[in-house]
Amino acid sequence: MIKVDFLGPMSSIPSRELEANSLKELKEILKQDESLHLWLDISAVAVNDEIIEELSHPLQNGDRVALLPPVCGG
Repeated sequence: MIKVDFLGPMSSIPSRELEANSLKELKEILKQDESLHLWLDISAVAVNDEIIEELSHPLQNGDRVALLPPVCGG
């Protein structure tokens, strides 16, 4: 199981615990939720607090994945 947290404007979406072997597989699972469609393609992804850009990145039991949408501010 991995834990998925939604940050920033998505923080109202509850965290989820899911089974996924890679970020690509996780993205396919999350695409099933209509409320996430806008965010999935524009958000950065961190695994265990490290930004990851490759969807092929493997996930392991206990990993924490955070979706980080772009934000404005100064």
